[in-house]
Amino acid sequence: MSCVFCRIISKEIPAEILHEDPDCVVFKDINPQAPVHLLVVPKRHLTSVASAREEDKQLLGHLLLVAAKAAREHGLADKGFRLVINTGERGGQTVGHLHVHVLGGRQMRWPPG
Repeated sequence: MSCVFCRIISKEIPAEILHEDPDCVVFKDINPQAPVHLLVVPKRHLTSVASAREEDKQLLGHLLLVAAKAAREHGLADKGFRLVINTGERGGQTVGHLHVHVLGGRQMRWPPG
């Protein structure tokens, strides 16, 4: 298993896991781009949102609900936060496993990049 997120999920690689349920995990990004930078990662390996299918819609919705809950738990809900799903090389995806970035704790800029 070479996917770093699959290895974190299987506990082969340590991570500060903040939430775990049957479908996903939430942990702190090791290279934070904001004061709060969390990753919401499905336990089932799904390469990207571009590879998602109709049968993945419940999982995709669950990831967003968990992301919103994590943002609330980290005090981001009142002032705002950003959710990012990078897809593919040109979209900035560096790990080939779908993940949602939860970013907050500072003013986000637009356009993002």
